[in-house]
Amino acid sequence: MKASNAWDSDEPGGKGRGVKAKKVEAAAKADSDNQPLTDADFAKLRSVPRVKTLRRALGLTQEEFAMRFQIPLGTLRDWEQGRADPDQPARTYLKVIARDPKAVQRALRSRRS
Repeated sequence: MKASNAWDSDEPGGKGRGVKAKKVEAAAKADSDNQPLTDADFAKLRSVPRVKTLRRALGLTQEEFAMRFQIPLGTLRDWEQGRADPDQPARTYLKVIARDPKAVQRALRSRRS
């Protein structure tokens, strides 16, 4: 038999907003140091640029990523810091890097030879 507590949902099958969700929301609103974000707060937030996520997933520094994939370091930094967005060809290149970074590296190495 499943133990029940004050956080369990009061809805059959866990559907809808039960006691748990309501209590969590009430507790969050009561915490003056950690208020829930408002729509205005969300509008101010900036998302993490995908190129930064890609670079981190590959375990590379900005310098390593820029050198390995022949992207100017300043351009990469601008993308990551939100000062500029990659244009369509750059976005496509980043998608190819994300899908198969080793193939891109091989193609770039063979180009140098």
